Amino acid sequence: MEAVPEKKKVPAAPGTQKKKKVPAAPGTLKKKKLPAVPETLKKKRRNFAELKVKRLRKKIALKSLRRAQRKLIYEKAKYYHKEYRQMYRTEIRMARMARKAGNFYVPAEQKLAFVIRIRGINGVSPKVRKVLQLLRLRQIFKGTFVKLNKASINMLRIVEPYIAWGYPNLKSVNELIYKRGYGKIHKKRIALTDNSLIARSLGKYGIICMEDLIHEIYTTSLSLSWRTQMKSILVTPCPWNLAQGGPIVDAL
Repeated sequence: MEAVPEKKKVPAAPGTQKKKKVPAAPGTLKKKKLPAVPETLKKKRRNFAELKVKRLRKKIALKSLRRAQRKLIYEKAKYYHKEYRQMYRTEIRMARMARKAGNFYVPAEQKLAFVIRIRGINGVSPKVRKVLQLLRLRQIFKGTFVKLNKASINMLRIVEPYIAWGYPNLKSVNELIYKRGYGKIHKKRIALTDNSLIARSLGKYGIICMEDLIHEIYTTSLSLSWRTQMKSILVTPCPWNLAQGGPIVDAL
């Protein structure tokens, strides 16, 4: 068989060769014109930026306010602890002085009582019912604080078969408020779990935390009347669980 002759490449005619693309010099490229941003979008972005700045400022101010409140609460707790300790030491000192002189020291009468209802009121007189309502003991196994005076002691004597009551010390008041304290806020019964609840309702009286509340109740302070303290406050009657075999009332 005859071999097929190879085709020879014929050089192109001058002027017909393809020109290679040479990269343009920097700065000579034409910039594409970006589409215009709508005015509504600009306004939206501006408002969002302003809102973000306002929120950030508010957050910083709130953080500094909370820090100041925590510091104030700490200082109040420290002051109250010092006051309670001084009261305790005064009682001990007076008792020692009386014993050293061969006398007896009679402490001041108790001003605060804690009352728990332990019986129902079926078949009782209307007077007893009314007194229990005034003491805010409308249900069995509920307890409340009562300021002791001549009128309140007479009321306790009237309903004595239906209640158990005693004189709470500082530790008992502290545990009752922290563990079983409830408040009446906007006509709703809410557990006292946050200082902000107390500050919103009693801040105008200078009571902003649990320590303030415990101090006002334990010392029966005259800076806040007991009616305001027990009605606009917050300490509503607290419930108690019924154990097997009958009610158990903590010794106060």
